[in-house]
Amino acid sequence: MIALQGKGFDVILVSGDPYADHPLSPVGLIARVLEAKGYKVGVIEKPDWTSDHDFLKLGQPRLFFGVSSGSLDSCLANYTPLLRRREKDEHAPYSSGKPDRAVVVYCNRLRKLFPGIPIIIGGIEASLRRFAHYDYWENRVRRSIILDSRADILVYGPGELQALEIARRLHSGLALEGIQGTAIVSHELPPDFEEIPSYEEVFSDQEKFIEAQRALANYKALAQKHANRYVLQYPRPEYTTEILDWIYGLPFTRQIPADYPELEMGKFSVVTHRGCIGRCSFCSLSLHQGDRIVSRSEESILKEIRRLTRHPDFKGYIDDLGGPTANMYGMDCHRCQRGFCLTCKKLDRSHRRLINLLRRARQIAGVKKVFVRSGIRYDLALDSPEYVRELAEYHVSGLLKIAPEHVSPKVLSLMNKSEVPVEKFRQLFLKLSGKKKQHLKYYFMVAHPGTTTKEAKELAAYIKKLSAQGEKPVEGVQIFTPTPLTRSTCMYYTGKDPETSQPVYVPRTFEEKKAQKRLIQEYLSQVSGSSLRFRTRPGVRARRKQSGGRRAV
Repeated sequence: MIALQGKGFDVILVSGDPYADHPLSPVGLIARVLEAKGYKVGVIEKPDWTSDHDFLKLGQPRLFFGVSSGSLDSCLANYTPLLRRREKDEHAPYSSGKPDRAVVVYCNRLRKLFPGIPIIIGGIEASLRRFAHYDYWENRVRRSIILDSRADILVYGPGELQALEIARRLHSGLALEGIQGTAIVSHELPPDFEEIPSYEEVFSDQEKFIEAQRALANYKALAQKHANRYVLQYPRPEYTTEILDWIYGLPFTRQIPADYPELEMGKFSVVTHRGCIGRCSFCSLSLHQGDRIVSRSEESILKEIRRLTRHPDFKGYIDDLGGPTANMYGMDCHRCQRGFCLTCKKLDRSHRRLINLLRRARQIAGVKKVFVRSGIRYDLALDSPEYVRELAEYHVSGLLKIAPEHVSPKVLSLMNKSEVPVEKFRQLFLKLSGKKKQHLKYYFMVAHPGTTTKEAKELAAYIKKLSAQGEKPVEGVQIFTPTPLTRSTCMYYTGKDPETSQPVYVPRTFEEKKAQKRLIQEYLSQVSGSSLRFRTRPGVRARRKQSGGRRAV
Protein backbone atom coordinates (compact mmCIF):
# COMPACT_ATOMS: atom_id res chain seq x y z
CA MET A 1 0.00 0.00 0.00
CA ILE A 2 1.24 3.45 -0.86
CA ALA A 3 0.14 6.56 0.98
CA LEU A 4 0.67 9.99 -0.58
CA GLN A 5 0.24 13.05 1.64
CA GLY A 6 -0.44 11.07 4.82
CA LYS A 7 -3.70 9.47 5.99
CA GLY A 8 -7.33 10.38 5.47
CA PHE A 9 -7.57 9.94 1.72
CA ASP A 10 -9.73 11.81 -0.74
CA VAL A 11 -9.13 9.14 -3.37
CA ILE A 12 -7.92 5.55 -3.14
CA LEU A 13 -6.65 3.95 -6.35
CA VAL A 14 -6.71 0.17 -6.75
CA SER A 15 -4.46 -1.35 -9.43
CA GLY A 16 -3.47 -4.81 -10.56
CA ASP A 17 -0.01 -3.42 -11.34
CA PRO A 18 2.70 -2.37 -8.91
CA TYR A 19 2.83 1.33 -8.03
CA ALA A 20 5.71 3.47 -9.24
CA ASP A 21 6.04 7.24 -9.13
CA HIS A 22 6.82 7.27 -12.82
CA PRO A 23 5.08 8.72 -15.90
CA LEU A 24 4.90 5.24 -17.48
CA SER A 25 3.14 3.75 -14.44
CA PRO A 26 -0.62 3.97 -15.02
CA VAL A 27 -1.58 4.26 -11.36
CA GLY A 28 1.48 6.39 -10.59
CA LEU A 29 0.53 8.91 -13.25
CA ILE A 30 -3.08 9.32 -12.08
CA ALA A 31 -1.96 9.55 -8.46
CA ARG A 32 0.55 12.28 -9.30
CA VAL A 33 -2.02 14.28 -11.32
CA LEU A 34 -4.60 14.15 -8.53
CA GLU A 35 -2.02 15.04 -5.91
CA ALA A 36 -0.89 18.03 -7.99
CA LYS A 37 -4.41 19.45 -7.64
CA GLY A 38 -4.40 19.06 -3.87
CA TYR A 39 -6.12 15.70 -3.39
CA LYS A 40 -4.82 13.19 -0.86
CA VAL A 41 -4.27 9.90 -2.65
CA GLY A 42 -3.68 6.35 -1.44
CA VAL A 43 -2.81 3.39 -3.64
CA ILE A 44 -3.64 -0.28 -3.16
CA GLU A 45 -1.31 -2.16 -5.50
CA LYS A 46 -1.75 -5.79 -6.59
CA PRO A 47 -4.35 -6.57 -3.90
CA ASP A 48 -5.00 -10.10 -2.71
CA TRP A 49 -8.55 -10.47 -4.01
CA THR A 50 -9.20 -13.67 -2.04
CA SER A 51 -9.68 -11.79 1.23
CA ASP A 52 -10.85 -8.39 2.49
CA HIS A 53 -7.58 -7.41 4.16
CA ASP A 54 -5.87 -5.43 1.40
CA PHE A 55 -9.06 -3.59 0.44
CA LEU A 56 -9.64 -2.46 4.03
CA LYS A 57 -6.11 -1.37 4.91
CA LEU A 58 -6.38 2.26 3.77
CA GLY A 59 -9.92 2.75 4.99
CA GLN A 60 -12.68 4.63 3.22
CA PRO A 61 -11.93 7.49 0.78
CA ARG A 62 -13.76 10.78 1.05
CA LEU A 63 -14.52 10.96 -2.69
CA PHE A 64 -14.09 7.70 -4.59
CA PHE A 65 -12.26 4.48 -5.32
CA GLY A 66 -10.51 4.40 -8.71
CA VAL A 67 -10.07 0.86 -10.06
CA SER A 68 -7.91 -0.48 -12.89
CA SER A 69 -6.49 -3.86 -13.86
CA GLY A 70 -3.25 -2.09 -14.84
CA SER A 71 -1.60 -1.64 -18.21
CA LEU A 72 -2.91 -4.92 -19.66
CA ASP A 73 -6.29 -6.64 -19.84
CA SER A 74 -6.15 -9.24 -17.07
CA CYS A 75 -7.28 -12.11 -19.32
CA LEU A 76 -4.58 -11.24 -21.85
CA ALA A 77 -2.11 -11.21 -18.98
CA ASN A 78 -3.24 -14.58 -17.63
CA TYR A 79 -3.60 -16.69 -20.79
CA THR A 80 -1.54 -17.50 -23.86
CA PRO A 81 -3.17 -17.08 -27.30
CA LEU A 82 -4.01 -20.80 -27.11
CA LEU A 83 -5.81 -20.22 -23.78
CA ARG A 84 -3.23 -21.93 -21.63
CA ARG A 85 -2.64 -20.40 -18.20
CA ARG A 86 0.64 -18.52 -18.45
CA GLU A 87 1.92 -19.76 -15.10
CA LYS A 88 1.70 -23.29 -16.55
CA ASP A 89 3.57 -22.43 -19.75
CA GLU A 90 6.61 -24.70 -19.85
CA HIS A 91 8.62 -22.26 -21.97
CA ALA A 92 8.08 -19.04 -19.99
CA PRO A 93 5.99 -19.48 -16.85
CA TYR A 94 4.59 -16.18 -15.67
CA SER A 95 2.02 -15.10 -13.09
CA SER A 96 0.42 -11.65 -13.31
CA GLY A 97 -0.87 -11.71 -9.75
CA LYS A 98 -4.28 -10.60 -11.06
CA PRO A 99 -7.59 -12.46 -11.15
CA ASP A 100 -9.35 -12.93 -14.46
CA ARG A 101 -11.47 -9.84 -15.18
CA ALA A 102 -9.70 -8.03 -12.37
CA VAL A 103 -11.78 -4.86 -12.63
CA VAL A 104 -14.99 -6.76 -11.93
CA VAL A 105 -13.43 -8.73 -9.07
CA TYR A 106 -11.92 -5.67 -7.38
CA CYS A 107 -15.09 -3.59 -7.75
CA ASN A 108 -17.43 -6.21 -6.37
CA ARG A 109 -15.18 -6.65 -3.34
CA LEU A 110 -15.18 -2.88 -2.75
CA ARG A 111 -18.93 -2.59 -3.27
CA LYS A 112 -19.51 -5.19 -0.55
CA LEU A 113 -17.08 -3.55 1.89
CA PHE A 114 -17.90 0.11 1.22
CA PRO A 115 -21.55 0.42 0.16
CA GLY A 116 -22.44 3.87 -1.08
CA ILE A 117 -18.86 4.98 -1.89
CA PRO A 118 -18.51 5.92 -5.59
CA ILE A 119 -16.41 3.54 -7.71
CA ILE A 120 -14.70 4.78 -10.87
CA ILE A 121 -13.24 2.26 -13.32
CA GLY A 122 -10.63 3.01 -15.97
CA GLY A 123 -7.62 1.67 -17.81
CA ILE A 124 -7.40 -0.63 -20.78
CA GLU A 125 -9.63 -3.38 -19.41
CA ALA A 126 -12.50 -1.01 -18.67
CA SER A 127 -11.92 1.19 -21.72
CA LEU A 128 -12.17 -1.61 -24.29
CA ARG A 129 -15.02 -3.40 -22.57
CA ARG A 130 -17.23 -0.33 -22.25
CA PHE A 131 -19.79 -1.67 -24.72
CA ALA A 132 -21.02 -5.19 -25.38
CA HIS A 133 -17.96 -7.05 -26.68
CA TYR A 134 -16.77 -10.44 -27.85
CA ASP A 135 -14.77 -12.14 -25.10
CA TYR A 136 -12.27 -14.60 -26.56
CA TRP A 137 -11.61 -16.23 -23.20
CA GLU A 138 -15.26 -17.23 -22.79
CA ASN A 139 -16.04 -17.38 -26.52
CA ARG A 140 -19.18 -15.31 -26.14
CA VAL A 141 -20.45 -11.75 -26.23
CA ARG A 142 -20.39 -10.13 -22.81
CA ARG A 143 -22.28 -7.03 -21.73
CA SER A 144 -20.61 -3.75 -20.78
CA ILE A 145 -18.14 -4.02 -17.92
CA ILE A 146 -19.74 -1.05 -16.17
CA LEU A 147 -22.74 -3.28 -15.44
CA ASP A 148 -20.79 -6.32 -14.30
CA SER A 149 -18.54 -4.20 -12.07
CA ARG A 150 -21.43 -2.13 -10.66
CA ALA A 151 -19.24 0.95 -11.03
CA ASP A 152 -20.72 4.46 -10.94
CA ILE A 153 -18.80 5.72 -13.97
CA LEU A 154 -16.27 4.40 -16.50
CA VAL A 155 -13.31 6.39 -17.81
CA TYR A 156 -12.10 5.44 -21.30
CA GLY A 157 -8.83 6.41 -22.90
CA PRO A 158 -6.22 8.55 -21.13
CA GLY A 159 -7.99 9.61 -17.98
CA GLU A 160 -6.24 12.48 -16.25
CA LEU A 161 -8.79 15.14 -17.21
CA GLN A 162 -11.68 12.80 -16.46
CA ALA A 163 -10.29 11.88 -13.03
CA LEU A 164 -9.87 15.53 -12.09
CA GLU A 165 -13.38 16.44 -13.23
CA ILE A 166 -14.90 13.48 -11.36
CA ALA A 167 -13.04 14.48 -8.19
CA ARG A 168 -14.18 18.10 -8.59
CA ARG A 169 -17.82 17.14 -9.03
CA LEU A 170 -17.89 14.68 -6.13
CA HIS A 171 -16.19 17.26 -3.90
CA SER A 172 -18.90 19.78 -4.86
CA GLY A 173 -21.76 17.30 -4.60
CA LEU A 174 -22.51 17.43 -8.33
CA ALA A 175 -23.79 14.67 -10.62
CA LEU A 176 -21.44 12.72 -12.87
CA GLU A 177 -23.46 12.92 -16.09
CA GLY A 178 -21.95 14.57 -19.16
CA ILE A 179 -18.23 14.24 -18.40
CA GLN A 180 -16.27 13.92 -21.64
CA GLY A 181 -14.36 10.66 -22.01
CA THR A 182 -16.63 8.69 -19.69
CA ALA A 183 -19.49 6.23 -19.87
CA ILE A 184 -22.39 5.88 -17.44
CA VAL A 185 -25.58 3.81 -17.09
CA SER A 186 -28.90 5.59 -17.57
CA HIS A 187 -32.57 4.62 -17.71
CA GLU A 188 -33.15 7.33 -20.31
CA LEU A 189 -31.84 7.86 -23.85
CA PRO A 190 -30.81 11.53 -24.09
CA PRO A 191 -31.29 13.46 -27.32
CA ASP A 192 -28.38 13.72 -29.76
CA PHE A 193 -26.99 10.29 -28.85
CA GLU A 194 -26.46 7.78 -31.66
CA GLU A 195 -28.03 4.49 -30.60
CA ILE A 196 -26.12 1.40 -31.68
CA PRO A 197 -27.49 -2.17 -31.67
CA SER A 198 -28.32 -3.36 -28.17
CA TYR A 199 -26.48 -5.96 -26.12
CA GLU A 200 -29.31 -8.40 -26.75
CA GLU A 201 -29.08 -7.80 -30.50
CA VAL A 202 -25.31 -8.16 -30.81
CA PHE A 203 -25.42 -11.23 -28.55
CA SER A 204 -27.82 -13.08 -30.84
CA ASP A 205 -27.16 -11.60 -34.30
CA GLN A 206 -23.69 -11.32 -35.83
CA GLU A 207 -24.88 -8.82 -38.42
CA LYS A 208 -25.93 -6.54 -35.58
CA PHE A 209 -22.52 -7.10 -34.00
CA ILE A 210 -20.92 -5.87 -37.24
CA GLU A 211 -23.28 -2.87 -37.35
CA ALA A 212 -22.25 -1.89 -33.81
CA GLN A 213 -18.56 -2.32 -34.66
CA ARG A 214 -18.85 0.10 -37.57
CA ALA A 215 -20.34 2.78 -35.32
CA LEU A 216 -17.65 2.73 -32.63
CA ALA A 217 -15.61 5.91 -32.29
CA ASN A 218 -14.26 8.04 -29.47
CA TYR A 219 -15.55 11.31 -30.91
CA LYS A 220 -19.23 10.26 -30.85
CA ALA A 221 -21.98 10.35 -28.24
CA LEU A 222 -23.09 6.71 -28.35
CA ALA A 223 -25.78 4.74 -26.54
CA GLN A 224 -26.23 0.99 -26.29
CA LYS A 225 -29.26 -0.53 -24.62
CA HIS A 226 -28.81 -3.34 -22.10
CA ALA A 227 -32.26 -4.66 -21.10
CA ASN A 228 -34.06 -1.57 -19.74
CA ARG A 229 -30.95 0.60 -19.33
CA TYR A 230 -28.55 2.42 -21.62
CA VAL A 231 -24.77 2.57 -21.52
CA LEU A 232 -23.96 6.13 -22.59
CA GLN A 233 -20.58 7.16 -23.98
CA TYR A 234 -19.78 10.87 -23.90
CA PRO A 235 -17.29 12.04 -26.57
CA ARG A 236 -13.61 12.16 -25.67
CA PRO A 237 -12.08 15.31 -24.17
CA GLU A 238 -9.54 17.25 -26.17
CA TYR A 239 -6.07 16.74 -24.77
CA THR A 240 -3.72 19.47 -25.96
CA THR A 241 0.00 20.09 -26.11
CA GLU A 242 -0.30 22.35 -23.07
CA ILE A 243 -2.09 19.67 -21.05
CA LEU A 244 0.50 17.00 -21.89
CA ASP A 245 3.31 19.42 -21.07
CA TRP A 246 1.77 19.97 -17.62
CA ILE A 247 1.20 16.25 -16.96
CA TYR A 248 4.69 15.11 -17.92
CA GLY A 249 6.26 18.10 -16.20
CA LEU A 250 5.07 16.94 -12.77
CA PRO A 251 7.83 16.02 -10.29
CA PHE A 252 7.98 12.24 -10.70
CA THR A 253 10.74 10.64 -8.60
CA ARG A 254 10.98 7.67 -11.03
CA GLN A 255 11.34 5.26 -8.13
CA ILE A 256 10.46 1.78 -9.37
CA PRO A 257 9.82 -1.24 -7.11
CA ALA A 258 11.83 -4.43 -7.53
CA ASP A 259 8.76 -6.39 -8.68
CA TYR A 260 8.29 -4.11 -11.70
CA PRO A 261 11.25 -5.10 -13.94
CA GLU A 262 9.43 -4.20 -17.17
CA LEU A 263 9.27 -0.57 -16.07
CA GLU A 264 12.86 -0.58 -14.83
CA MET A 265 13.97 -1.05 -18.45
CA GLY A 266 12.33 2.27 -19.26
CA LYS A 267 13.22 4.16 -16.12
CA PHE A 268 14.67 7.07 -18.08
CA SER A 269 12.24 6.99 -20.99
CA VAL A 270 10.56 10.20 -22.14
CA VAL A 271 7.06 10.30 -23.67
CA THR A 272 6.87 12.63 -26.68
CA HIS A 273 3.25 12.26 -27.78
CA ARG A 274 0.01 10.32 -27.51
CA GLY A 275 -2.19 8.61 -30.07
CA CYS A 276 -1.51 6.69 -33.26
CA ILE A 277 -2.75 7.38 -36.78
CA GLY A 278 -2.13 3.83 -37.96
CA ARG A 279 -5.55 2.32 -37.15
CA CYS A 280 -4.17 -1.24 -37.31
CA SER A 281 -7.16 -3.58 -37.23
CA PHE A 282 -5.84 -5.71 -34.36
CA CYS A 283 -4.74 -2.78 -32.20
CA SER A 284 -6.65 -1.16 -29.35
CA LEU A 285 -5.13 2.31 -29.75
CA SER A 286 -7.85 3.88 -31.89
CA LEU A 287 -10.64 3.20 -29.39
CA HIS A 288 -8.46 3.84 -26.35
CA GLN A 289 -5.86 6.55 -26.71
CA GLY A 290 -7.24 7.79 -30.02
CA ASP A 291 -6.35 7.97 -33.71
CA ARG A 292 -5.01 11.53 -33.63
CA ILE A 293 -1.55 12.64 -32.55
CA VAL A 294 -1.13 15.10 -29.69
CA SER A 295 2.54 16.05 -29.31
CA ARG A 296 4.27 17.68 -26.41
CA SER A 297 6.24 20.83 -27.11
CA GLU A 298 9.95 20.47 -27.81
CA GLU A 299 10.79 22.72 -24.87
CA SER A 300 8.79 20.57 -22.45
CA ILE A 301 10.51 17.40 -23.63
CA LEU A 302 13.98 18.95 -23.49
CA LYS A 303 13.27 20.36 -20.04
CA GLU A 304 12.36 16.86 -18.84
CA ILE A 305 15.59 15.45 -20.25
CA ARG A 306 17.62 18.15 -18.51
CA ARG A 307 15.82 17.28 -15.29
CA LEU A 308 16.73 13.60 -15.76
CA THR A 309 20.42 14.46 -16.06
CA ARG A 310 20.25 15.60 -12.43
CA HIS A 311 18.69 12.33 -11.23
CA PRO A 312 21.11 10.45 -8.94
CA ASP A 313 20.69 7.21 -10.89
CA PHE A 314 21.06 8.69 -14.37
CA LYS A 315 24.09 7.36 -16.28
CA GLY A 316 23.74 9.47 -19.41
CA TYR A 317 21.32 7.31 -21.40
CA ILE A 318 17.74 8.15 -22.34
CA ASP A 319 16.19 4.68 -22.54
CA ASP A 320 13.56 5.68 -25.08
CA LEU A 321 12.32 8.88 -26.67
CA GLY A 322 8.99 8.15 -28.26
CA GLY A 323 5.36 7.17 -28.00
CA PRO A 324 3.06 4.44 -29.34
CA THR A 325 4.92 4.84 -32.64
CA ALA A 326 8.11 6.83 -32.19
CA ASN A 327 8.15 8.61 -35.55
CA MET A 328 4.62 10.00 -35.35
CA TYR A 329 5.81 12.84 -33.13
CA GLY A 330 4.88 16.17 -34.67
CA MET A 331 2.21 14.72 -36.98
CA ASP A 332 -0.57 16.54 -35.14
CA CYS A 333 -3.51 17.47 -37.30
CA HIS A 334 -7.04 18.28 -36.20
CA ARG A 335 -8.43 19.69 -39.43
CA CYS A 336 -10.41 16.51 -39.99
CA GLN A 337 -11.98 14.47 -37.20
CA ARG A 338 -13.02 11.44 -39.23
CA GLY A 339 -10.53 10.90 -42.05
CA PHE A 340 -7.67 8.39 -42.12
CA CYS A 341 -4.54 10.46 -41.58
CA LEU A 342 -2.12 8.08 -43.29
CA THR A 343 -3.92 8.56 -46.60
CA CYS A 344 -4.28 12.34 -46.22
CA LYS A 345 -2.23 14.54 -48.56
CA LYS A 346 -2.00 17.19 -45.85
CA LEU A 347 -0.10 14.91 -43.46
CA ASP A 348 3.41 16.25 -42.90
CA ARG A 349 5.66 13.23 -43.45
CA SER A 350 8.91 15.20 -43.41
CA HIS A 351 9.72 14.33 -39.77
CA ARG A 352 11.16 17.86 -39.46
CA ARG A 353 9.97 18.45 -35.90
CA LEU A 354 11.20 15.05 -34.78
CA ILE A 355 14.61 15.40 -36.41
CA ASN A 356 15.07 18.76 -34.72
CA LEU A 357 14.01 17.30 -31.36
CA LEU A 358 16.42 14.37 -31.63
CA ARG A 359 19.32 16.64 -32.55
CA ARG A 360 18.66 19.04 -29.70
CA ALA A 361 18.16 16.20 -27.21
CA ARG A 362 21.48 14.52 -27.94
CA GLN A 363 23.31 17.82 -27.50
CA ILE A 364 22.14 18.32 -23.90
CA ALA A 365 25.00 18.33 -21.41
CA GLY A 366 25.12 15.06 -19.47
CA VAL A 367 23.40 13.02 -22.19
CA LYS A 368 25.57 10.36 -23.78
CA LYS A 369 22.93 8.68 -25.94
CA VAL A 370 19.25 9.12 -26.74
CA PHE A 371 17.79 5.77 -27.76
CA VAL A 372 14.64 5.23 -29.79
CA ARG A 373 13.23 1.88 -28.67
CA SER A 374 9.48 2.47 -29.09
CA GLY A 375 9.47 1.12 -32.62
CA ILE A 376 8.81 3.11 -35.76
CA ARG A 377 6.39 3.01 -38.67
CA TYR A 378 8.78 2.12 -41.47
CA ASP A 379 6.50 3.21 -44.33
CA LEU A 380 6.37 6.72 -42.87
CA ALA A 381 10.12 6.73 -42.26
CA LEU A 382 10.76 5.98 -45.93
CA ASP A 383 9.41 9.46 -46.73
CA SER A 384 12.32 10.98 -44.80
CA PRO A 385 15.75 9.45 -45.46
CA GLU A 386 17.15 12.26 -43.33
CA TYR A 387 15.23 10.90 -40.35
CA VAL A 388 16.44 7.35 -41.01
CA ARG A 389 20.01 8.66 -41.20
CA GLU A 390 19.59 10.45 -37.85
CA LEU A 391 18.30 7.22 -36.31
CA ALA A 392 21.00 5.00 -37.80
CA GLU A 393 23.85 7.31 -36.80
CA TYR A 394 22.82 8.30 -33.30
CA HIS A 395 19.76 6.61 -31.80
CA VAL A 396 19.87 2.84 -32.32
CA SER A 397 21.10 0.46 -29.63
CA GLY A 398 22.02 -2.26 -32.11
CA LEU A 399 18.42 -3.06 -33.04
CA LEU A 400 15.62 -0.88 -34.40
CA LYS A 401 12.06 -2.14 -33.93
CA ILE A 402 9.63 -2.28 -36.82
CA ALA A 403 6.36 -4.20 -37.13
CA PRO A 404 5.59 -5.35 -40.68
CA GLU A 405 3.28 -8.00 -39.10
CA HIS A 406 3.02 -9.94 -42.38
CA VAL A 407 4.09 -9.95 -46.03
CA SER A 408 0.91 -11.16 -47.76
CA PRO A 409 -0.92 -8.24 -49.43
CA LYS A 410 -4.26 -9.85 -48.59
CA VAL A 411 -3.48 -10.21 -44.90
CA LEU A 412 -1.86 -6.78 -44.71
CA SER A 413 -5.01 -5.24 -46.17
CA LEU A 414 -7.16 -6.91 -43.52
CA MET A 415 -4.72 -5.74 -40.84
CA ASN A 416 -4.91 -2.21 -42.31
CA LYS A 417 -1.12 -2.31 -42.52
CA SER A 418 1.09 -0.78 -45.18
CA GLU A 419 1.81 -2.83 -48.28
CA VAL A 420 5.06 -0.94 -48.86
CA PRO A 421 7.67 -3.73 -49.05
CA VAL A 422 9.61 -3.93 -45.82
CA GLU A 423 12.65 -4.90 -47.88
CA LYS A 424 12.77 -1.34 -49.23
CA PHE A 425 13.23 0.05 -45.73
CA ARG A 426 15.65 -2.69 -44.77
CA GLN A 427 17.98 -1.78 -47.60
CA LEU A 428 17.86 1.94 -46.73
CA PHE A 429 18.53 1.31 -43.04
CA LEU A 430 21.47 -1.02 -43.70
CA LYS A 431 22.94 1.44 -46.21
CA LEU A 432 22.71 4.36 -43.77
CA SER A 433 24.07 2.23 -40.91
CA GLY A 434 27.29 1.80 -42.90
CA LYS A 435 29.80 -0.33 -41.04
CA LYS A 436 27.85 -0.28 -37.81
CA LYS A 437 26.60 -3.69 -36.72
CA GLN A 438 22.94 -2.69 -36.56
CA HIS A 439 19.91 -4.73 -37.42
CA LEU A 440 16.15 -4.42 -37.60
CA LYS A 441 14.02 -6.15 -34.98
CA TYR A 442 10.93 -7.44 -36.75
CA TYR A 443 7.53 -8.29 -35.33
CA PHE A 444 5.24 -10.67 -37.19
CA MET A 445 1.87 -12.26 -36.53
CA VAL A 446 0.41 -15.65 -37.42
CA ALA A 447 -3.21 -16.86 -37.44
CA HIS A 448 -4.71 -13.42 -38.04
CA PRO A 449 -8.06 -13.52 -39.91
CA GLY A 450 -7.36 -14.03 -43.61
CA THR A 451 -4.30 -16.22 -43.02
CA THR A 452 -4.49 -19.62 -44.69
CA THR A 453 -1.63 -22.06 -45.07
CA LYS A 454 -0.67 -20.25 -48.27
CA GLU A 455 -0.15 -16.88 -46.52
CA ALA A 456 1.61 -18.58 -43.62
CA LYS A 457 4.08 -20.11 -46.07
CA GLU A 458 4.71 -16.69 -47.62
CA LEU A 459 5.60 -15.29 -44.20
CA ALA A 460 7.75 -18.28 -43.32
CA ALA A 461 9.66 -17.98 -46.59
CA TYR A 462 10.40 -14.31 -45.95
CA ILE A 463 11.62 -14.96 -42.40
CA LYS A 464 13.81 -17.75 -43.73
CA LYS A 465 15.23 -15.36 -46.35
CA LEU A 466 16.11 -12.82 -43.66
CA SER A 467 17.88 -15.45 -41.60
CA ALA A 468 19.79 -16.74 -44.59
CA GLN A 469 21.04 -13.20 -45.27
CA GLY A 470 22.57 -13.01 -41.81
CA GLU A 471 19.90 -10.82 -40.25
CA LYS A 472 18.82 -11.28 -36.65
CA PRO A 473 15.26 -10.68 -37.63
CA VAL A 474 12.73 -11.97 -35.18
CA GLU A 475 12.08 -10.72 -31.67
CA GLY A 476 9.14 -13.07 -31.57
CA VAL A 477 6.14 -14.03 -33.64
CA GLN A 478 2.81 -13.48 -31.96
CA ILE A 479 -0.19 -15.71 -32.46
CA PHE A 480 -3.16 -13.41 -32.98
CA THR A 481 -5.30 -12.94 -29.87
CA PRO A 482 -8.76 -11.36 -30.33
CA THR A 483 -9.03 -8.50 -27.83
CA PRO A 484 -12.27 -6.58 -27.16
CA LEU A 485 -13.70 -4.05 -29.64
CA THR A 486 -11.05 -4.27 -32.38
CA ARG A 487 -11.85 -4.71 -36.06
CA SER A 488 -9.79 -7.93 -36.20
CA THR A 489 -11.77 -9.36 -33.30
CA CYS A 490 -14.98 -8.60 -35.17
CA MET A 491 -13.56 -10.55 -38.15
CA TYR A 492 -12.63 -13.44 -35.87
CA TYR A 493 -16.07 -13.62 -34.26
CA THR A 494 -18.26 -13.05 -37.32
CA GLY A 495 -16.10 -14.32 -40.18
CA LYS A 496 -16.64 -11.03 -42.02
CA ASP A 497 -14.68 -7.81 -42.46
CA PRO A 498 -16.86 -5.10 -40.88
CA GLU A 499 -15.50 -2.52 -43.34
CA THR A 500 -16.60 -4.41 -46.45
CA SER A 501 -19.00 -7.12 -45.18
CA GLN A 502 -16.98 -9.60 -47.24
CA PRO A 503 -16.35 -13.09 -45.83
CA VAL A 504 -12.92 -13.60 -44.24
CA TYR A 505 -11.23 -16.93 -43.65
CA VAL A 506 -10.52 -17.38 -39.92
CA PRO A 507 -8.06 -19.95 -38.50
CA ARG A 508 -9.99 -20.85 -35.35
CA THR A 509 -8.76 -24.18 -34.10
CA PHE A 510 -5.72 -24.50 -31.87
CA GLU A 511 -4.46 -27.18 -34.23
CA GLU A 512 -4.42 -24.79 -37.20
CA LYS A 513 -2.83 -21.98 -35.20
CA LYS A 514 -0.10 -24.31 -33.99
CA ALA A 515 0.37 -25.61 -37.53
CA GLN A 516 1.06 -22.07 -38.78
CA LYS A 517 3.55 -21.64 -35.97
CA ARG A 518 5.26 -24.94 -36.74
CA LEU A 519 5.46 -24.03 -40.41
CA ILE A 520 7.68 -21.05 -39.63
CA GLN A 521 9.75 -23.09 -37.19
CA GLU A 522 10.33 -25.75 -39.84
CA TYR A 523 11.44 -23.18 -42.40
CA LEU A 524 13.90 -21.67 -39.97
CA SER A 525 15.27 -25.03 -38.90
CA GLN A 526 16.61 -25.38 -42.44
CA VAL A 527 18.91 -22.42 -41.82
CA SER A 528 21.87 -23.42 -39.70
CA GLY A 529 21.89 -21.76 -36.30
CA SER A 530 18.53 -20.08 -36.78
CA SER A 531 15.94 -20.16 -34.08
CA LEU A 532 12.60 -18.50 -33.49
CA ARG A 533 11.10 -17.58 -30.15
CA PHE A 534 7.33 -17.38 -30.08
CA ARG A 535 6.11 -14.91 -27.55
CA THR A 536 4.33 -16.56 -24.64
CA ARG A 537 4.71 -14.06 -21.84
CA PRO A 538 2.93 -10.73 -22.49
CA GLY A 539 5.88 -8.45 -23.12
CA VAL A 540 6.35 -4.73 -23.61
CA ARG A 541 4.86 -4.74 -27.09
CA ALA A 542 1.64 -6.39 -25.91
CA ARG A 543 1.41 -3.89 -23.08
CA ARG A 544 1.89 -0.94 -25.43
CA LYS A 545 -0.69 -2.16 -27.90
CA GLN A 546 -3.17 -2.70 -25.10
CA SER A 547 -2.37 0.41 -23.14
CA GLY A 548 -2.30 2.89 -25.91
CA GLY A 549 1.38 2.78 -26.52
CA ARG A 550 3.00 4.10 -23.40
CA ARG A 551 0.55 3.66 -20.55
CA ALA A 552 -3.08 3.45 -19.62
CA VAL A 553 -5.01 4.84 -16.68
